[in-house]
Amino acid sequence: MKFIIINGPNLNLLGKREPKIYGSETFEDYFNTLKNKYQQHQLDYYQSNVEGELINKLHEVGFDYDGIILNAGAYTHTSVAIGDAIKGIQTPVIEVHISNTFSREDFRHVSYISPNAKGVILGFGMQGYDLALKSFMTD
Repeated sequence: MKFIIINGPNLNLLGKREPKIYGSETFEDYFNTLKNKYQQHQLDYYQSNVEGELINKLHEVGFDYDGIILNAGAYTHTSVAIGDAIKGIQTPVIEVHISNTFSREDFRHVSYISPNAKGVILGFGMQGYDLALKSFMTD
């Protein structure tokens, strides 16, 4: 099976950015752990701080992959366009957030992705990505 993790803005700073919220591990280190754990599957990773690039990547992979794990970061709460992109593709998307967005600022309680996602995982740290992968494999 073929899966991709797509991370949005500021997630390239994991390991450095607000470690009390996001932890001290870089995403690249965690991604290597996932690749080792799921060697029998193709696991790809993409990160961009640019909304249009995230949409282009969703369009590119949204018909060929078995699953997309999307952490759109702050775009979750602002981007109608990313929500629309998910509606327009065939590959199921699971929305993941490292923090529990409902325990944070009020604006983080709204998601333009959730209504179009297969499911939502939040508040489990980096383990949320692993949980999303497992959910695809049990379908």
